[in-house]
Amino acid sequence: MALAITHIGQLVTPVGPAPLCGDALARLTVERDVEILVEDGRIAEIAPSVRRPADVEIVDARGGVVLPGFVDPHTHAVFARGREEEFLARAAGLRYDGGGILDSAAHVAAASEDDLVDHARPFLRRMLAHGTTTAEIKSGYGLSVDGELKQLAAIATLREELPLRIVPTFLGAHAFPTDRSRGDYVASLIEEMIPWVKRRSLATFCDVFCDRGFFSVDDARAVLVAARAAGMELKLHADELADVGAAALAAELGAISADHLLCANERGLRALAEAEVIGVLLPGTSFTLGVSFAPARRMIELGVPVALATDFNPGSCPIYAMPAILSLAVTRLGLAIEEAIAAATLNAAAAVGLADEVGSLECGKSADLLVLDLPTYRQLPYYFAHNPVREVIVAGVHVWSEPA
Repeated sequence: MALAITHIGQLVTPVGPAPLCGDALARLTVERDVEILVEDGRIAEIAPSVRRPADVEIVDARGGVVLPGFVDPHTHAVFARGREEEFLARAAGLRYDGGGILDSAAHVAAASEDDLVDHARPFLRRMLAHGTTTAEIKSGYGLSVDGELKQLAAIATLREELPLRIVPTFLGAHAFPTDRSRGDYVASLIEEMIPWVKRRSLATFCDVFCDRGFFSVDDARAVLVAARAAGMELKLHADELADVGAAALAAELGAISADHLLCANERGLRALAEAEVIGVLLPGTSFTLGVSFAPARRMIELGVPVALATDFNPGSCPIYAMPAILSLAVTRLGLAIEEAIAAATLNAAAAVGLADEVGSLECGKSADLLVLDLPTYRQLPYYFAHNPVREVIVAGVHVWSEPA
């Protein structure tokens, strides 16, 4: 069945099959008073007046803005319980004695796979309603063979069940469990978990939390080299808490992305630019924790291709709405709205290896797009914490509409 989006006030999109950097990050295509024809799930035509096949479904944009669907390339959306007491204690300036990641791991250990699916499903539906059409989801709250496989199996179930695209990432190297030595756990990751993930084809990417108090550069290198040998692409939680050289490691290994980067040094950032590693920025985490923000403007000056993500998780960032992240990118990271849109669409798609498929509105690409209840895209960061999304279309299928 064909689909046509009519009465578009502004069609706003980056262009291309690869991430944008430097001055190009702000170069959006803006077309007014156009229509889009979708056939077989792909954009077939963009013109002032498109063809009308006999079986066409019409979506009236009513003069609103049409954007590519948001791509969220860094989430921890499958977990068993929130950590609201930790959040409230931190907000009150009190010390919280809970276990952070280990607390979430204990909750996952006590939950069934069905429990994890049931807990995550409503969050993912809300993400879709806020315009996220592709989301990466990490494991990392299992911290054992059984626990990590349970999380990844839940992610696989959600991937089959829900209309948004889900990209699975193995993050067994998220923290060290208390019942194993560091060396023993790293060996388990390499010798047990990665082979299991490979045999079951449960993850596209492997990630490591490389930072002070977590996995060292040597630990991370060993895990990621093993993951690459198993056919997974690489990501890193890099230099969030301290400058440990994780950004440089991401460049050395040719990771697809290095995420967080609050404390990365100049040499590491230059290495990312040289290696064309995408810097995934997570302003929602800095906002939630009340800490400094990543040096986004310096990264853009150096030529690092930057992307935006929520980091939705039960501890450091309970924000799942990409429009709020774009507002924070403009107000706290110093991005122009045009840069923020490109970072949340095309560059974010590149951070999960899908820039040739989604992330921009071009003929031949998948019709993953949003209709916003806004007269101009420049209002997108202005209405902070409001949901401007009126319609969501994924692969040419109308999957969500704002309730009447």
